[in-house]
Amino acid sequence: MKFSRSDFPEGFLFGAATSSYQIEGHGFGGAGRTHWDDFAATPGNVVRAENGARACDHYHMYEADFDLLKDAGFDCYRFSTSWARVLPEGRGTPNPEGLDYYDRLTDALLERGLKPCATLYHWELPSALADLGGWRNRDIAEWFAEYTEVIMSRIGDRMFSVAPINEPWCVAWLSHFLGHHAPGLRDIRATARAMHHVLLAHGRAIETMRGLGMDNLGAVFNLEWADPADDSDAAREAAALYDGYYNRFFLGGVFKGEYPANVMEGLGPHMPKGWQDDFKTIMAPVDWCGINYYTRKLIAPATGPWPAHQEVEGPLPKTLMGWEIFPEGLYNFLTRTAREYTGDLPIYITENGLASPDVLKDGRVEDPARIAYLDAHLEKVRQAIHEGVPVKGYMCWSLLDNYEWALGYEKRFGLVHVDFDSLKRTPKTSYEALKAAFAR
Repeated sequence: MKFSRSDFPEGFLFGAATSSYQIEGHGFGGAGRTHWDDFAATPGNVVRAENGARACDHYHMYEADFDLLKDAGFDCYRFSTSWARVLPEGRGTPNPEGLDYYDRLTDALLERGLKPCATLYHWELPSALADLGGWRNRDIAEWFAEYTEVIMSRIGDRMFSVAPINEPWCVAWLSHFLGHHAPGLRDIRATARAMHHVLLAHGRAIETMRGLGMDNLGAVFNLEWADPADDSDAAREAAALYDGYYNRFFLGGVFKGEYPANVMEGLGPHMPKGWQDDFKTIMAPVDWCGINYYTRKLIAPATGPWPAHQEVEGPLPKTLMGWEIFPEGLYNFLTRTAREYTGDLPIYITENGLASPDVLKDGRVEDPARIAYLDAHLEKVRQAIHEGVPVKGYMCWSLLDNYEWALGYEKRFGLVHVDFDSLKRTPKTSYEALKAAFAR
């Protein structure tokens, strides 16, 4: 790595991130069924119909995984709790095994001097709630508040930070408009409701945790930079619309109590009744803002119904996901978010990383592309800090190779290689490079 810990301000936190369904092994410990189990069991949705029933078996191997974090010199660990593990039916009677597991997990982190950074929801909705409409149903805000109270009454006293929902755009648009993730819908009315209700649920969770006396609560957004594919006014309008429903809708709801006008031209007729009255809850004050960043898109106009645009392949080098490597986008978002939405509020990069064709050979995994990717993005973080943006931490996605949702187990984002047959962990050269950088 080109950087060292000393290149960042004192107190700057380095971490690694994971999510429950992607690593734990959802078939263990009495967890309830999720809409991801249902989605994966439907032919054509997931590569090889793979699911998270075993995943990386972090459920049984978490202590060894946390030793990897400690040995590398990380400061914190961003993980998610599973709604269906805590409440198998989404409501009602908690699962004692699930609560005990997160209790043990929290203590194991603290024993190793690692700060626990929890996310309450990373996409694994209990099937029983999906049967009731899931994110389309306004009642989900109260169901989510109930879940928040149950899990945080148990472990909230030991959390360094908590965010309610990971990547609202993925929960709502990717899953209800594009249909690529569970529940796999392609329905504009469902999308409009999900986009609003995910923010309402976020606000209710913040209110619930404040009621428990908790602090250092945040909101996490996945942001994707949008550039027009050419210099035409039509391309600029298309890129602005993409930016609107991908980025500004969610930031605007939480920090400004408003949705972008260009987005509401399409979603407005489909919004739930009385949505304008919910911003007081949605805007429940947070203590920090989290940004997940990976790539940019080039956007061109297209014919057809709203939003009437298309993605154009860009010229930059790409990751194994086909995503352009564009570190400038992270810098753009850090500066724009502080300037237009959050002011002096601390900002954390809560996810950043890449998939690469990592191969285990002679006991080693060489991943120079990941080292270069992390270096380039951390350089842009340093630039933003130098210009006064209050960036307080950076978390790599991901600690482990894991279940990459509709792409099954074939896309590897981890700093640590996982053999999905034997479950053996092998730190990659990127892990070793980070370890050396943290020690300097």
